[in-house]
Parts: sequence; structure tokens; C-alpha cells
Amino acid sequence: MSSELQTEPEEIDEVDASTAPLLDHLIELRNRLLWCVLGFIIAFGFCFYFATEIFAFLVHPLQEAFPPGQGRLIYTQLYEAFFVEIKVGIFGAFVIAFPLIACQIWLFVAPGLYKNERGAFLPFLFATPVLFTLGAALAYFVVMPLAFEFFLDYQGEVSGLDQEALPAIGEYLSLVMRFIIVFGLAFLLPVLLLLLNRAGLVGRAQLIRARKYIIVGVFVIAAIFTPPDPVTQLMLAVPLLLLFEMTLVIIWFTDRRGKKDKET
Repeated sequence: MSSELQTEPEEIDEVDASTAPLLDHLIELRNRLLWCVLGFIIAFGFCFYFATEIFAFLVHPLQEAFPPGQGRLIYTQLYEAFFVEIKVGIFGAFVIAFPLIACQIWLFVAPGLYKNERGAFLPFLFATPVLFTLGAALAYFVVMPLAFEFFLDYQGEVSGLDQEALPAIGEYLSLVMRFIIVFGLAFLLPVLLLLLNRAGLVGRAQLIRARKYIIVGVFVIAAIFTPPDPVTQLMLAVPLLLLFEMTLVIIWFTDRRGKKDKET
């Protein structure tokens, strides 16, 4: 009986020692989330204050696609313009606060990684916003102007009646955000494939064997997440295929370097 009483405090101490780090991690996670929320709220306030200027920037490709002196945006519900500004604020806040959110996630995850793992993942952390920005820039400066010109070509006279494009501001904003987000995320394909390769889940030979299926999948994704016109779909599918081939080259170099390191 006495031996049981003597072991109980030791068992309690072991439980306390095992739960203390978990509580520390939860507290740290709460603090990281608070910083993310605070940064997002501040960014939202800033973007909501300048929502008109940000929306004007997003409208510029449509303005350029219209003939000079023509074109207008409408809203059919009294509250639509107000909610468009809120959506613009949320969208802009996510873009501005993303580096802070990514940094907080990294600071929470990094202490649990080995030094070589941190060195392996750090380049991906820097490459993610760069590739997303490149995809968003392609959508804004190239794809959207061409797509809008294609859509506006259907204006004209039909059976003696004027056929005129009158885009609603809410629908236009949803279309623009769809373009930017889809192209931005699509350009993260190399990061995803390289991470899978680094984790040992996918090899270069497997990707080469699956190339024809990946090509079909890319065109299916382009057909689902872009407007139903061939120009836009090709302008998403072609860069994705080029990024896939570029990723194969990068994996070849990394595999070759890894073999040399093992030999030495």
C-alpha cells in the first residue's frame, strides 16, 4: 500500500511534465493567431478606407477594354455598392496581411523542425508569395484585358436592337478576384510538387510517367476555374504546363546534387 502511495506523486509529476509543453504550444498558437487577426483587422481598416481607389485599380483592365468614352458599371441593389467595398477591403487585407500570416505560421512551426529541415523549407516560404504575385500579375496585366476585349466584342446591333454590356459591380469584382486567386494559386504548382518530392512522396520518374494525365488535369482545371472561353483557358493551362516542365528540371538538378553529396 505504501509503495502505491509513493508512486502516485511520481506518476503525477510525469503527467504534469508531459502536458506542460502542450500548454506552452497552445499559448504560443493563441498568440500567433492573435497577431494574425490583429494584422488582418488593421489591413482591412486601411483597405476599406481606400476601397474606392483599390476598386478603381481593379476596374482599370475593363476600362481599357471598352471603346474610348464608353462603358459603365451598374449596381441593381441599393446595398450592393457598400458590400462591394467590404469585399474589396477583405480582399486587400488578405493580400497585405499574407506575409505576416505566413511569418507567424513559420515562427510557430520552425522550432519543431531540425536545422536541415528548416533550411529545406525556408526557400519555399520565400518562393510562395513571389510565385503567387507572378500569377496574379499575369492575370491582371495580360489575361484580364484579353478576356474582357473578347467578351466585349459581342456588343453591337442584333435585329435592330443595341446589345450593350452593362456589368454589375458585384459580379465584376467576383470575376476579378476569381482571376487573381486562381492564377496566383495555380502558379504555386512548383512549390507543391517540390515539397512532395522533398518529402519522398513523388519522384521525377513518377511525374514523367504521369505527364499525360497531368496535361489532361491541367486543362480540366483551366476549364473549371476560368470563364468559358478558349483564350482564358489556354492562358492558364499553358503557363501551368511550362511550370510543370520547369519543376521536372529543378527536381533533376536537386536529385543530381543529392547523389553527389552522398558520394562525397
